[in-house]
Amino acid sequence: MKQEEEKLTGLPENAFRELKPGEVYNPLMSPDKKYPEVNLWSVLWGIAMAILFSAAAAYLGLKVGQVFEAAIPIAIIAVGVSGAAKRKNALGENVIIQSIVAGAIFTLPALYILQETYPEEITVTFTQVFISSLLGGVLGILFLIPFRKYFVSDMHGKYPFPEATATTQVLVSGEKGGSQAKPLLLAGIIGGLYDFIVATFGWWNENFTTRVCGFGEMVADKAKLVFKVNTGAAVLGLGYIVGLKYASIICAGSLAVWWIIIPGMSMIWGDSVLNQWNPSIVATVGSMAPEEIFNYYAKSIGIGGIAMAGIIGIIKSWGIIKSAVGLAAKEMGGKSNVEASMKRTQRDISMKIIAIGSIITLLLVFLFFYFDVMQGSLLHTVVAILLVAGIAFLMTLILASVVMVSVGLKGPEGMVAALVMGGVVCTALSMAGGFITDLKIGYWLGSTPAKQEAWKFLGTIVSAATVGGVMIILNKTYGFTSGQLAAPQANAMAAVIEPLMNGVGAPWLLYGIGAVLAIVLNAFKIPALAFALGMFIPLQLNIPLVVGGAVNWYVTSRSKDAALNAERGEKGTLLASGFIAGGALMGVVSAAMRFGGINLVNDAWVNNTWSEVLALGAYALLIIYFIKASMKTK
Repeated sequence: MKQEEEKLTGLPENAFRELKPGEVYNPLMSPDKKYPEVNLWSVLWGIAMAILFSAAAAYLGLKVGQVFEAAIPIAIIAVGVSGAAKRKNALGENVIIQSIVAGAIFTLPALYILQETYPEEITVTFTQVFISSLLGGVLGILFLIPFRKYFVSDMHGKYPFPEATATTQVLVSGEKGGSQAKPLLLAGIIGGLYDFIVATFGWWNENFTTRVCGFGEMVADKAKLVFKVNTGAAVLGLGYIVGLKYASIICAGSLAVWWIIIPGMSMIWGDSVLNQWNPSIVATVGSMAPEEIFNYYAKSIGIGGIAMAGIIGIIKSWGIIKSAVGLAAKEMGGKSNVEASMKRTQRDISMKIIAIGSIITLLLVFLFFYFDVMQGSLLHTVVAILLVAGIAFLMTLILASVVMVSVGLKGPEGMVAALVMGGVVCTALSMAGGFITDLKIGYWLGSTPAKQEAWKFLGTIVSAATVGGVMIILNKTYGFTSGQLAAPQANAMAAVIEPLMNGVGAPWLLYGIGAVLAIVLNAFKIPALAFALGMFIPLQLNIPLVVGGAVNWYVTSRSKDAALNAERGEKGTLLASGFIAGGALMGVVSAAMRFGGINLVNDAWVNNTWSEVLALGAYALLIIYFIKASMKTK
């Protein structure tokens, strides 16, 4: 029977705000109707996008240590191809297409870095990389599903979900066409070209810093005070969607590190060499640049804060965890008959399947560690499984190293074991973080959660294989210690793991300071995770969040008419989504050109201070356009 095209009217007014008592959110696609979602079209395009964007994300992550949100450009492509093919009611199909995953690109390259130091003792294979990424991804999916309802429905309007917001706007605008699609497309072109010019041609610098003048250089060298801002369109758009309040908390953490802790450390320990946990440090604190103090010391305070914030979050959500476990137990006992009467948009994969799948996956993890990583050591395998099961702790990699040393597994073998464990855990965490974005998109639009969840496993297999292959090719072509592929996280992890496994300690004091700070922030009702993230992420990437948040505040507060302010805010969200999407797409194109050997950047000009001055001018023009276009609603 020929399916009639349903006319869409856009997201409901209460899509992004908290619901009032008794208020219900009704998604774009009605829960009482069935829509095309999983079919040959969506599956084949999903696989193609998984291969393309997993490879691109792996390259960018290893090149600069940052990845883009793949769901956004995938959504644009999905809308484009479905429109070109004149597919009707393609919104559900497009949600499935964009539900894609990237692999463990940050931890596992450290194996190759250590292999150069220990070529005889350490052997890295595609199987190790693929299986650790695959098992971690599967665990991330299985462990997240029981919490889907809490995060996407119960917490409606309480979390910003910036990537999900941008992707949803892309999908809705593509379906609706007309007035919403035009500003989104225009912003995508402007933001994409802006970031493409910077990344590919280097017409102006990516960052502006106070080192552009002699006074700023002197302040940075003597007082260790520096100001930096990334002038990219994508990060500006991200700040708008995050909002001023949340962005300010993140930035406050960053400024606390860069303007208080770093200068303070230089003043107090300027003549000291602080290398108790890292013997490779031979310079005094006072002779280091602010960036070196950040990398060697201050960043570790942020790590401790993030870890403690995660633990606090687990404690606070313990009731949710108990409810999820109770539901699983009830379904395993055959006592739950609620699923049959559930609406389509509330239906998850059966808890019985999740419980059985989790047990089977953990068993496969056990066999993988026993026969491959641990070379038949039962004690070491059991310890590894217990550590992997503690999946919510950010510091798993460091804790794994300490525990492994205590049970007798050290040296090169211990390094491999700790990093593979880290690969499994970090992939699971990354998967859960990305997948909750996909599920939130589905919630806003009215997709079937069970279908998103089931087909996510296919994306995990494809992405794990793609990332594993790309990682090996890049290592053979360039090498992760050559400087052509910086892999900053992997190099840092290798630097931390090696001394730990050789009997040298970790910066526990700095971790402890961060943990105490998180507890204090939580006591004062300040979001500790956001503050600690700001302490860990470089300053230049946090300042633009506040700039984007300030643009959001400005355009939504200029009128006494609340409806007009809301309309301007929605227009700004479309433009910000375009900036993010355009920047991400052009990032892929630029990365592909670099990978093909096409490098059009004039390094001499980029290193000239005038390129930073020009960057500030271009950034100012971009912000002016952003504000004026957002406030023009007619």
